[in-house]
Amino acid sequence: MKNSVGTKDMTEGNTYSLMLGFALPTLLSEVFQQLYNTADAFIVGKCLGTSALAAVTSSGTLIFLLVSFFIGMSMGAGVVISRYFGAKKEDEVSRAIHTVLAFGIVSGILLTVVGVAFTPTFLKWMQTDPEVMPQAVEYFRYYFLGAMALVLYNICRSIINALGDSRRPLYYLIFSSLLNIVLDVLFLGVFGWGVWSAAAATVLSQMASVVFCMAYLLQKGNIFTVDLRKIRFHRDMLSEIVRYGLPSGVQNSVIAFANVIVQSQINSFGKLAMAAYGTHAKIEGFAFLPITSFNMACTTFISQNLGAKQYDRAKSGARFSIFAAVLLAEAIGVCYFIFAPAFIGFFDQTPGVIAFGVQQARTVALFYCLLAFSHSVAAVCRGAGKAFVPMCVMLSVWCVVRILYIIIVMRLTGEIRYIYWAYPLTWGISSVIYLIYYLRSDWVHGFEA
Repeated sequence: MKNSVGTKDMTEGNTYSLMLGFALPTLLSEVFQQLYNTADAFIVGKCLGTSALAAVTSSGTLIFLLVSFFIGMSMGAGVVISRYFGAKKEDEVSRAIHTVLAFGIVSGILLTVVGVAFTPTFLKWMQTDPEVMPQAVEYFRYYFLGAMALVLYNICRSIINALGDSRRPLYYLIFSSLLNIVLDVLFLGVFGWGVWSAAAATVLSQMASVVFCMAYLLQKGNIFTVDLRKIRFHRDMLSEIVRYGLPSGVQNSVIAFANVIVQSQINSFGKLAMAAYGTHAKIEGFAFLPITSFNMACTTFISQNLGAKQYDRAKSGARFSIFAAVLLAEAIGVCYFIFAPAFIGFFDQTPGVIAFGVQQARTVALFYCLLAFSHSVAAVCRGAGKAFVPMCVMLSVWCVVRILYIIIVMRLTGEIRYIYWAYPLTWGISSVIYLIYYLRSDWVHGFEA
């Protein structure tokens, strides 16, 4: 199979340089991805005030809950494509790509209907402050009118990454992120429109990313060339995508569900706590980027090499990606711990918001190494076709244990600081479980099992 321009066979060459070459553009891509909602939060906070900021930031956990399943499915598709790409099976690569695009179109339609129709119900369930509710509904509904672009971008990005190309999505994101900022400033700062326009700016920018991705995938003569007439469900490929993607989708959903429960408890403390929690989530999104970038590199590298039956090479890549993610995450955590007041204050200078935000940051930041380790081993499992393992760990620890802990401590104390401790506690438990599994299981033969 002859590789196309931009794709990269990761079954040959230096392991470390290949993974760094994949991870660094991915890291930059994630930075620009975070700029979407962060630009919304920053510009909304400056132009429309604390209530509008709370409306935008508090919707983040709910948005993630609704889209996380589809993002997880796209990750499963990436594993399937990487595996066949590493095994040099061109026809299977093509059928997998056309199947996941069909899945994305159907998912986008479903997500639009659910997101728009049930917005008030979801926000009431989350105990959203009545003062914030009208703007939260407004932002959320406009955001989900563009759900098709959100889903298709994540799927296109998974396809391109699975082929070993992490640079092209970076270029597309740079353009669309800058476009988002320009539109935010224009809509909010110049035209003086409401919070809905921040969501509209995000949707338009995501549409631009999808246009670029599809233009690339439609190029003729490549191993991955998309033919619009062939976009349909291939039963065997859909079965594989569901097999590897469903656990990841469920994993993402249960994490998001647990975060919604946490957000609901935070909302009961009022709009200052809501704004602080949402702002912290934006900042933590950036802190999480090194973990995400090395995880994506790890999953693609392991899938390709296990597809080619290069087991020792897959183990080497796993060790390197875990070490790099843990080291970088902890370094960022230390910086966040020290400079938390400045980071929180960048979004909102309200003393109450800064106080809540700093309290949460200094509770969790030094434990980012545990968060990184858990996600890194989960990425290894997904790349080896063992996505069921991280799903079980996340469901039992990051969902059940976290929710039970919060229910108990809120009944006993009613203090917000104990909610923040739910994160380091569950990160630590999952890290112990993952360490035992990583050292004692035969994960390299996951596809053969």
